[in-house]
This record gives sequence, C-alpha cells and structure tokens, in this order.
Amino acid sequence: MWSSFVQMPMSRGCPAEDQRVHYEQWVGPEYKRVTTVAAKLLPQSLHVTAHPNPSSHQTSAGSFRVCISSHGGNHRRNPLKAAASAEAKPTHLQNHGIKETHLLKSSSRQTSALSCRVCISSNGNCRRKPPKAAASAEARATQLQNNDVKETHLMKVLNRSCKAGQYNEALYFLELMVNKGYRPDVILCTKLIKGFFNSRDVEKAVRVMQILEKFGEPDLFSYNALISGFCKANRIDSANKVLDRMRSRGFSPDVVTYYIMIGSLCGRGKLGLALKVLDQLVKDNCRPTVITYMILIEAMILEGGIDEAVNLLDDMLSRGLKPDMNTYNAVVRGMCREGMLDRAFGLVRSLDSKGCSPNVVSYNILLRALLNRGKWEEGEKLVSNMCWRGCEPNVVTYSILISTLCRDGKVEDVVNVLKIMKDKGLTPDAYSYDPLVSAFCKEGRLDLAIEFLDYMISDGCLPDIVNYNTILAALCKSGKADQALEIFENLGEVGCPPNVSSYNTMFSALWNCGDRVRALQMVSEMVSKGIDPDEITYNSLISCLCRDRMVNEAIGLLVDMESGGFQPTVISYNIVLLGLCKTRRIIDAIELLAAMVEKVCRPNETTYTLLIEGIGFAGWSAEAMELANSVFSLRAISEDSFGRLNRTFPMLDVYKELTLSEIKN
Repeated sequence: MWSSFVQMPMSRGCPAEDQRVHYEQWVGPEYKRVTTVAAKLLPQSLHVTAHPNPSSHQTSAGSFRVCISSHGGNHRRNPLKAAASAEAKPTHLQNHGIKETHLLKSSSRQTSALSCRVCISSNGNCRRKPPKAAASAEARATQLQNNDVKETHLMKVLNRSCKAGQYNEALYFLELMVNKGYRPDVILCTKLIKGFFNSRDVEKAVRVMQILEKFGEPDLFSYNALISGFCKANRIDSANKVLDRMRSRGFSPDVVTYYIMIGSLCGRGKLGLALKVLDQLVKDNCRPTVITYMILIEAMILEGGIDEAVNLLDDMLSRGLKPDMNTYNAVVRGMCREGMLDRAFGLVRSLDSKGCSPNVVSYNILLRALLNRGKWEEGEKLVSNMCWRGCEPNVVTYSILISTLCRDGKVEDVVNVLKIMKDKGLTPDAYSYDPLVSAFCKEGRLDLAIEFLDYMISDGCLPDIVNYNTILAALCKSGKADQALEIFENLGEVGCPPNVSSYNTMFSALWNCGDRVRALQMVSEMVSKGIDPDEITYNSLISCLCRDRMVNEAIGLLVDMESGGFQPTVISYNIVLLGLCKTRRIIDAIELLAAMVEKVCRPNETTYTLLIEGIGFAGWSAEAMELANSVFSLRAISEDSFGRLNRTFPMLDVYKELTLSEIKN
C-alpha cells in the first residue's frame, strides 16, 4: 500500500470530479474556435481534432487534442515545415501533452540549459550528507549490530541523530532497533517523519511509517505528521489516502488533522474541497475552531467571495464560536480590496454591538483604503475618530502615511511625518523607511538611496532585505549590475542574508548583461544555501532562455517547474508561447496551447494574441486575420488588441516574400 505513496505524482490542482464544470464551458468557446479555425485554415500542417469528453477527470487531453500530421502531395510548401526542419527533432512537452525535448546543438547552450535544469530541478535536494558522515553512520551501525546493545542506548543514539538533523543516520539506528526485536518509539518516529519531509525525502518518511506500523504502534500525531508532510509537498491525494488508512486502523481524525487538510487546500486554491473537509469535520463530531474558519474566510476573500465570507461568519456564530478581531479584520480587508468601502465602514461600526471593539489594525486597513483612493480628508477624520476612541496610531499607521506621500511625490512631507513619529515616542522601522528608499530610486537618486541606508543604521533602524532588494533592483534596472553585485555579496556581512527575491534580481541582471555563467552560478548558489526557487525564479529562467532562442530548454524548465511543486501559470505558458512563435514553431505553439488547457490553466487575451501574431508573422497574415476575427467575435480578445492586429497584418504582406525566403534558407 505504502509504495503507492512514493510513486504517486503530485496533485496538479485539478478541481474535484463533482466540482469540475463542464469542460467546454470552463475552457470557453474561444479555445474551441481557435482549434477548429486553425484546422480549417492550416490544413497542410495542422490537424486539430476535438475530442469532447466533459466527464473526463484525467489530466491527459480529455477534451481537445492538437495533432500534428504531415500530408504529402504537391500542395503549397508550408513555411513552418522548413522552420521545423532546422531542429534535429520536433519539440514536445513531457507531461504537458508534448513529448520530451532534445537540447539544441550548440554545446555552450547545452551546458547552460543543463546547468539551469540541474540547479532548479534539484530544488534543494543537492545538499547531501558528506560521504564521510554516511560512512561513519554505517560503521557505528555495524559496530552496534555486532554488540549486545541495550534498547535505551539505541534510543539515545536515535534521539541524538534526530536532534542533529542526521536523519539518514537515525534511520540506520531505527532499522537496527527493529532488527534486534525492539519496538520503535512513536515519538521519535514522528520526529523522523517530519525531518524527512523537511528535507524533501518522501520515500524515507513513508519508510519510517512502514516500520512503525509493522513493528510498533502509530498514533494520531504520527499520522498527522504524515498528512501534513504530504500536504506541504502538494500531494493532496496521498494525504487523503493516509486519512482513509487512519480510519481503517481505528483512528478518528481530530480537529488538527482537518486543520492541516483545510489549510493546505486553501493555500493551493482548492477552496471547494476545503469546504467539503469542513463538512466532514462536522460529521465526525469535531468542533471547528476560530482559526479554521479564519483560514476559510481568507481563502474565500481571495477568490472575491465577500458574501460567502460573511456567510461563514454567520456560520461561526451559529455554532457558538465568537469571531475575534483577526477574523473581522480579514473580512474588512477583503471588502476594502474589492472597493466596498461603505460596507467595510458599516461592518467596523457594527462591531461594538457584536461585543468587539475595532483595534488599530482595523483603522489601518480603512486608512490605507482611503488614502489609496486619494481621500485625504476622510483619512484625517478617520484618524481623529480613532484617537477619540482611545486607539492610538502605531508605526504601521504612520508607515501608511509615508507610503502614500512618497507615492504622490511629496517626499518633503515625509520628513515631517517622521518627526511626528519620534515626538510621539515611536521608532520608524525598515518598513517605514522602504517607501522613502523606493522614492529615491524611482527619481534616479541611487547614491542618496544608498546613503540613506547608513542614516537608517545611525538612527537605530537596521535595514532589512526588502530595503536592500529595492536598491539592488534599481541598480540593475539602471545598468549598474556590477555595483549591485558588490552590495549583494556583502549582504551576509551586514547581517542581512539575501533571499529568493535578491537572487532573482541578480540572476536576471547578470543574464541580461551577457554573463550567463555567473547568472547560473547564482541559481546554483541559491539552491545550495537551502533557498527554494519560487515561481518568479522559474519564469525568469524560462524568459531568459526564450529570449536567447533556447526554447527547448525553456520547455524543459516548464516541466521541472511542476516537479518543484509549482503549477505553471498563464504567464509561464505565455512566455514559452512567445518563444515558440518568435522561432516560427507554430505547430508546437498550438500544441502548447492544448497542453495548457489540459493542465486547467485557462488562456487569456495575451495567449490568443501571441498565437495569432505568431501565425501572421510566420507568413500567413490572411489566415491569422481570419482567426483574429473569429476569436474577437467570441470576445476572447479586446477591441484594442483586435484593432492593433488589424493595423499590423496588412503591413506583413509587403515583407511576406522576404520572410518566406529567409525561412526556406
């Protein structure tokens, strides 16, 4: 049973069977129109076959497949065919409906691409134990195996290994214990499960649970640790299987179990499934907590469901739970984000009748919303009312004022606000100063921004990584990558080690400057230091590769992105789509569009515009314009985009012959 957990692919974020809307309705008629029109307009190269299968729940091509077919005969020579022949083999996407790619012929490009993929796909797993440590562990295990060792001594050694983070060594001793007939300790095994998940070694975490089930007695805490690990690894299906296994062994999930599941599902945008877990929680006679509801409410608000979030508040009250100010503030923040200021103010005014008093966080949320809309007079009245109610402004309140003033270009007024803060006994923090640093950078006064960091230190405020990242980004944008690199390399010495944003900034700057080797070293260094790449890291790498026409390698990183636990977004796909269109690989571009839809990533206006432009610039302007008309009639692209396409394609006819001759050569 447990082997399925090790081999199971990660969840890709597909909706549940009963939540999945009709496939054609979800995809939208515009996508279907693109595929059918493409088949009609480009018969010599593209054969787009629609396979409507709305009930299919697999991530394979359930509803539409884009098939490439070659037709013989003396028909018009396809310019795409000549472009495709420049590659050794056609490019496809593994796991995306497109098969595995081949690297480009250039040896330098192969090295760069391989470096990219090795750095990223390792995703932190390159931090292996030195061979010496592993050999030492085996030697100690062999020594203990050959001696009559007491159980208490083995327990101490196992505990010491866990505390030191030497989980492989701890597993040696755990297996030695059970081989000697000793029962494994459930507390130590739970620690070991958590440790292996933290080091991303799922197989060994499952191995520990296997040992515990066979030779010991797991408890609710150990199962919760396993569920939590799978959830953090984005393997919700595996977590659900552990939940079923718990029940089969007589364990009833507790509120912590459900809290883990709900938090993980909400964090991955699967709100519908999270609400079903809440229903199951109630059916199992578990009492949901205020924190559980707050997670659901925040997830609901992120999806724009203010009314549903308010309904959850009412549901809390009906169950005898009293929402705290953190919960109410989450709803107020959501209302302000959606522009419902009147409704947000109404909720805050009603809090007294609900037994809660608005706190400084409540007023700060409202103040930020007012000032972002330029309502300074209303903001002043709000602060006056806030003070009248005995709620004194804090550092965040003044930081909001500073941020808004800097945004409006009133840097001189910021000095007065800082003076008022100090007069009231408040010390500005790095968050307070960051808008001022950003303002100096936007004005091109980079030297002043750097000097201001020294002023912050003399004023008793240590700059944080956000302040430094602001300056790094400004220097790189102004072409001063060398100066940025000097500051970057000294961050550790000033007690502010770089984060993933710092590395992303430096990688892009170095790559754009042509120093690709140093750029890739940045990524490798980041991973070796245990800093996980994020979505921006992947998108930056993919974008840089596509700009250098290394599209095959970019496609490989798109695959690795999912392996790293990130679902490629429409931005990721659009970057690769642009790269394919620029290299006139329209067949692969449409195939990528199909793979994108299969992965439940809905194309946007940019997607369709890029594809239409790609077809046009490949030499088929008339066909591209007809496709644009069809997609525009379905409102998949805006009137502005359609007008731009109308102005662009007639100009292509002038250069059509030149374009075709270039492709043929």
